[in-house]
Amino acid sequence: MTAYDGDVSPGDATQTRELERLVIRKVAVSEMSNNAYLLTCRATGEQLLVDAADDAARLAALVREGSGSLDHLVTTHQHWDHVRALAALVDAFHPRTYAGADDADALPVRPDVRLRQGDTIAFGEVRLDVVHLRGHTPGSVALAYDDPAGSTHLFTGDSLFPGGIGNTKNEGQSFDSLIEDVTTRVFDVYDDATWVYPGHGGDTTLGAERPHLAEWRDRGW
Repeated sequence: MTAYDGDVSPGDATQTRELERLVIRKVAVSEMSNNAYLLTCRATGEQLLVDAADDAARLAALVREGSGSLDHLVTTHQHWDHVRALAALVDAFHPRTYAGADDADALPVRPDVRLRQGDTIAFGEVRLDVVHLRGHTPGSVALAYDDPAGSTHLFTGDSLFPGGIGNTKNEGQSFDSLIEDVTTRVFDVYDDATWVYPGHGGDTTLGAERPHLAEWRDRGW
């Protein structure tokens, strides 16, 4: 098994991270190199996928690398590159689907659950806290898993990356909203050991990014 470092490209083997109660599997798909994450409860085998971005066959194979069932599917935000395999995965596995309330109506499959700040998603022994991060899209959400044997694991979609927050240059996006939410709902809540799993590219930690918050505010992106 390849040691987990969070760096994956389309066509690579799955990277796997094993926690006490949760297994995290990461792959990249599509020409946009979108990350998708399969979370498996070690006790029950229940599984949750974060972002059915593209390449339904690859994501179905990822599901089978775990327990084989897909019980929950969360879309972090409405952008086209994060939803291209959504309908196919729903048809194949019939998971319970989730997305931010303010992005829900823009998705190709309307979610069963419309998420808001402070909501939780539970499967098996795993509980994920929902963090609403406005600005990249109105309804973008992150998912936080507080590992009882370690640090927090935060799946941020396109709202937080190594080196900065997500794009806010297009119509309808807001830098002020996103930097405020990322500051008050992420950096002010979680400690430096928090591991960040973004929607594209490699992983980071809040400790690596925290010293640059003022720089991000000054530059405006």
